[in-house]
Amino acid sequence: MSEAKLDPVTLAVLKGRLEQIADEMDATLYRSAFNPIIAEAHDACHGIYDGATGDTLVQGKSGLPVFVGAMAFAVRAAVQAAQPLGGMREGEVWLFNDPYEGGTHANDFKLVKPFFLEGRLVCFLASAAHWHDVGGNVPGNYNPAATECWQEAVQIPPVRIVQQGEVNPDVLAILRANTRMPDSLWGDLNGQLAALELGERRLAELFAAYGEARVTGAMGALRERARRLMRAHIASLPDGRYAFEDYLDNDGIRDDMLRVALDMTVEGERLVLDFSRTSGPCAGAVNISRATAVAACYVALKHLFPDVPANAGVLDAVEFVMPEGLLITAQRPRPVGGYTETILRMIDVVFSAAAQADPARAVAQAYGTINALSIAGLRSDEGRRGQRWVMFSFFGGGHGGHAGGDGLSHGNAPISTATIPPLEIIEAAYPVRFTQWSLRPDSGGAGTHRGGLGAVYEIELLEQSAQAFIFGERGKSAPKGIAGGGDGALNRFSYCVDGQWRTPPMVSKMMGIPLSRGDRVRLETPGGGGYGDPARRSGAAVERDRAMGYVTEGGQ
Repeated sequence: MSEAKLDPVTLAVLKGRLEQIADEMDATLYRSAFNPIIAEAHDACHGIYDGATGDTLVQGKSGLPVFVGAMAFAVRAAVQAAQPLGGMREGEVWLFNDPYEGGTHANDFKLVKPFFLEGRLVCFLASAAHWHDVGGNVPGNYNPAATECWQEAVQIPPVRIVQQGEVNPDVLAILRANTRMPDSLWGDLNGQLAALELGERRLAELFAAYGEARVTGAMGALRERARRLMRAHIASLPDGRYAFEDYLDNDGIRDDMLRVALDMTVEGERLVLDFSRTSGPCAGAVNISRATAVAACYVALKHLFPDVPANAGVLDAVEFVMPEGLLITAQRPRPVGGYTETILRMIDVVFSAAAQADPARAVAQAYGTINALSIAGLRSDEGRRGQRWVMFSFFGGGHGGHAGGDGLSHGNAPISTATIPPLEIIEAAYPVRFTQWSLRPDSGGAGTHRGGLGAVYEIELLEQSAQAFIFGERGKSAPKGIAGGGDGALNRFSYCVDGQWRTPPMVSKMMGIPLSRGDRVRLETPGGGGYGDPARRSGAAVERDRAMGYVTEGGQ
């Protein structure tokens, strides 16, 4: 059914109903997952995908947008894997974690379920979630010393985890044998399967209430609206070529900075994002696949044009130039576990290039690293002696200033709508204690509108011994301001062993830090870049910053 045959009220109702299905799938997983990174931080996502192309039709509002962009590639990979077996069948769910075809990294398990109506394939339901641990050399799988994918995590190609409505025990046995946390894996998998079952049920109810023609017509109409609105936004930008480049600290193997470069061309309704000048693939784990790179651009564009419906229409108006042989078009077996750091830099360069075209619309760079930290060891207390524990978490920082005001302090990375896990949850689950969790003074870039503040986290080990692993960025190249604004503070990681504070040789990455009871690790995360000339900041705002301790004497 064409958009013209759907009146605006019906289209709005169907849009809301479709989004509600994805939102309810999100909520189902968050409430049932065993892993705090899913249950508390919401590192997961659900969506509805086109039955013919696999393109994104609908996404949940509380899941990670980068997953939604990558999941279109994941759905197509699952469909391709099913073709030699006669295609996907009703009652099946396909599972895999291939980061080269499906995007992101091996912790993120994708589940794809075909939706049939009267025996006909109509669309796909899909779920992506970050599992706690999936083997590899480092607990939690952010391995800063990895030089190939097999050192990061177990590699699972698209396989049927559910056949004829029943979980495949052979696949489940393989999964459970390749994790340090089998109970967590089992709980997270069940949560994803439950979310897909609920989505299937809700979608069937919607089709029964409105009919196939109206529902599929609404899906097509929403994509067309996203395409038209995106083109209108592009046309509102001044024609021209806008270039920006930024850097990663290193790849964890060689201490050489890596360039992420964008040449952005606006020509009428046409937008070209050319990343050809980006560094080549590296030995360490900051490579990403092309699917992940496109998903990162999707997230950046949605930040710049938030009113555009979140579906594949966002990308229909954009041309991507990402040649093979780049850091951002890596292929197996290049390690990709630290993908978060590279896509954050891609988002940064899109923001900064867009600021040259239209500073009023753009935002200064955010803190630019999730600071993936894992601490792992064995329990020594009675009743749990010898049990393995793995604490993995990511941490917040400052967002960039913008034309409307100061940047957000202590926010999560702009790749997602996830939340930073509460310290109470982390302390309850693992033998650690936070001795500091505070805003970091003087960390936001100066400007007419100041960058948001980063944070200081200090964690003490309460067990007899453990090892810590850090995978971060922005230790050498600070988050950039725009329109005359200043840069945010650099990232700092340090650890105290035997009473002495030390820093990693490669600034932001290190593995196997030995800790004993009472030893601590500390993260001082970057603030966001500033927006506009600092001399134009209002006197009242300057006074408030001083009074609140956001800026100290000698700072900014």
